[in-house]
Amino acid sequence: MNTLLNKKKEPIDKLAAASGRSIGGEAFRRMLKSPVAITGGVITGLFLLLAIFAPLLAPKDPLDRSMQDQVQLGRGIIPGSMPGYPLGVDDFGRDFLSRLIVGAQQTLLVGVLATLIGVLIGVIIGGLAGAFGGWVDTVLMRLVDVMLSFPSLLLAISIAALFAKPSQWTVILAVSMVGVPIFARLLRGSMLAQRDADHVLAATSLGVKRGTIVFRHMLPNSLGPVIVQATLTLATAILEAAALSFLGLGDPDPSRAEWGLMLGKAARQFLDIRPELAYYPAIAIIVVALGFTLLGESLREALDPKNRR
Repeated sequence: MNTLLNKKKEPIDKLAAASGRSIGGEAFRRMLKSPVAITGGVITGLFLLLAIFAPLLAPKDPLDRSMQDQVQLGRGIIPGSMPGYPLGVDDFGRDFLSRLIVGAQQTLLVGVLATLIGVLIGVIIGGLAGAFGGWVDTVLMRLVDVMLSFPSLLLAISIAALFAKPSQWTVILAVSMVGVPIFARLLRGSMLAQRDADHVLAATSLGVKRGTIVFRHMLPNSLGPVIVQATLTLATAILEAAALSFLGLGDPDPSRAEWGLMLGKAARQFLDIRPELAYYPAIAIIVVALGFTLLGESLREALDPKNRR
């Protein structure tokens, strides 16, 4: 009899233990079992370490032009791999490996700042629309619809072209605006779904102020999808920044080591002379974007209630 009771009790105990776990902890455990999440995490982690410790890892000064006398652009000569310069030099005679390593830092800076600005503005717009509704929701969502009517890259190009002097900040602002309507729509939809939630209805019936309900009940429970989307947007931000640089709308400073700028200049000017100058940053951008995409998709699946057991 006791054996039969224990067998019936085991699944109940497991269910109770599972229900006591936090959503974040459960999602993290699920991601640890996913090869896709592990692959994305490894790529992203290596990229972050490379960006953080880039000045220490670079074998040479990325601004040193000690090999400039070996470069002969008129004759189409840019030295390739040689002792002390595994990836050769660029058109100014600077060590290309050092610039590629240091470029990870600038690329991360562009991607993170563009994503954070996009999230901040998108959360403000989506939060106002979801909290107030009515004419506020209508006006803000029509503005978002106008932004969504443009292809993302075309919107970024249009915004970047408005500035008389392109710089790293113009690229960041242009790329950040692409993510604004996405974050706004996502947060607005999540907050509208929260309006009918039991805890919101209970707080409303108890006379809790509207601002308290929005900031303590609706907004915190609506940010999950936004955080997941930010991880995915970080990958596209890096790609779009590289595209702007490729089109000549990026930072014109030749001394700045940034993957998009390196790719744009090499692809436009030196593809026939030394295509490796374009291949290396292109491969780096693709691999990093893939890492963030894999990590973001895995995080989305891990947080999806349909996948919880």
